[in-house]
Amino acid sequence: MELDKMDENDWKYHGEGNKSLVVSHVQHARVLRLLKYSTEDAENSPKTTDQAFRHIQNIVDYSQNVMKPLLGEKFVHNGEAVKLPLDFVRQLSLKVQQERPESRCDKVMDTLSGCALCLPNLTQLSSCCCCREHRPPLCIEIKPKCGFLPASRHITKDIKRKVCRFCMHQHFKLANGKWKRLSRYCPLDLFSGNKQRMSLAIKNLIEEPQNNFNIFKGGECIYSCNDDADVLQDLDELAQHLRPYFLPSGSLLNRQQSSKVVLHELIQVIVSALLSSWDCPRSGQLRKTHLSEGRVTCEASLLHRDLLRNGNHCLPKDCVLDKILGTQMLDNLDIEGLSPLLKRVEQHLQMFPKERCRLQMDGPYNASFLEKVQNCPAEDDGSLEYAVGKVHQYRVAMTAKDCSIMVAIATCGEDDGLDQSLEIQTTKPRFTCSVSILDLDPKPYESISHQSRLDSKIVNHYLRRTQPNNQELDNLEELANQSLFLGRDRDGEDCTLVFHPV
Repeated sequence: MELDKMDENDWKYHGEGNKSLVVSHVQHARVLRLLKYSTEDAENSPKTTDQAFRHIQNIVDYSQNVMKPLLGEKFVHNGEAVKLPLDFVRQLSLKVQQERPESRCDKVMDTLSGCALCLPNLTQLSSCCCCREHRPPLCIEIKPKCGFLPASRHITKDIKRKVCRFCMHQHFKLANGKWKRLSRYCPLDLFSGNKQRMSLAIKNLIEEPQNNFNIFKGGECIYSCNDDADVLQDLDELAQHLRPYFLPSGSLLNRQQSSKVVLHELIQVIVSALLSSWDCPRSGQLRKTHLSEGRVTCEASLLHRDLLRNGNHCLPKDCVLDKILGTQMLDNLDIEGLSPLLKRVEQHLQMFPKERCRLQMDGPYNASFLEKVQNCPAEDDGSLEYAVGKVHQYRVAMTAKDCSIMVAIATCGEDDGLDQSLEIQTTKPRFTCSVSILDLDPKPYESISHQSRLDSKIVNHYLRRTQPNNQELDNLEELANQSLFLGRDRDGEDCTLVFHPV
């Protein structure tokens, strides 16, 4: 990327989150991620250029030195911090402003520092994966959220051992006007390793994406959250986008039938990609990761009672979900067990503020930080080092609970020269695929106290909302049985996925 020849017309709006805005290059598979600030700070950036660059470099270092060793080299792409010409950044801000959702315009793009994070565009497959059919690649983005129930002895409300954080948080967000409809997605279904439960989880994400599910076609977002939309109409339009990938030309199915088939096939491809164990040999028994039954079933999840009675409930070791779940479970005390340790650290820093640097509360995120995370003692010995280690573990676990999975797929023909050792099934249609993890920013030390307060609000609201009677869960279960396309596997019609590194 030639920084002295940057042209805003070569870039287009791609999307944004709470703290950053992303633009993608129109020709090359690259994206720029730029910081955002509240409108009150539009004229005066809260960070100097050096501070902004250091902030972005911290994200790069954290991804490379902490999250990549934990999640796997093959899944994590840390990118690089760059300084852009200020005139280019200002013109780019004006260009993308009209494309931004109104709900995101309470913040503005940083046009004062010129600093950005440059990353590969994970909605597109690399050139080595190009196939002859010339259909644009598809990419499915999933925010899986926390995939287990806490078992910490420090938990004071037993409901946290029965209902997952995501399902409880849904009721809190609905009551506060964040969403208009309740999502039936449960992360524990996705992380179960049971294909039927996983299919149900992805189906629920498709029907109510919120901020947790997007589909891209050729790098363009074709399906995402639309709170005011007609769900059935949106699903039908999505199915028409996907039809060439999953149905042969000349199919005699009518529009409604083909929509159900196409969406069912998409779900099966996603499940296969998420369960692929990249590090395991092709021959022999796949290694599995088992969780105790009590930690993989959420009482708010639909149909779990039937599905638990039969079928497998474990993840292939080293699949992307296994890596994420293992990192999430570094939070083994729950926020309630962490709170007294956080106070121990806070009291020490109040007395010795210069210790903040030695204890790496704000970085640097290097091998020493990772060692603190990985080698924290199992039992509290009353030391400051133990408390700091658990705080760092919690921060890393929070990153894993808020990450995104990118599954990029493209169809490939019979004659495409693909590595057969990477095929995971043997029937048509065939796909080439890559799986990546992104959104791996470090969580600020100062945000932990906010998480403690939020956890209490979410749990208390859920108890008030659901304890009078349990009729609502029964109603939701009935709705699930009536939903548009609860697909079950159809014999002999699986897809072949061929996996490639990005």
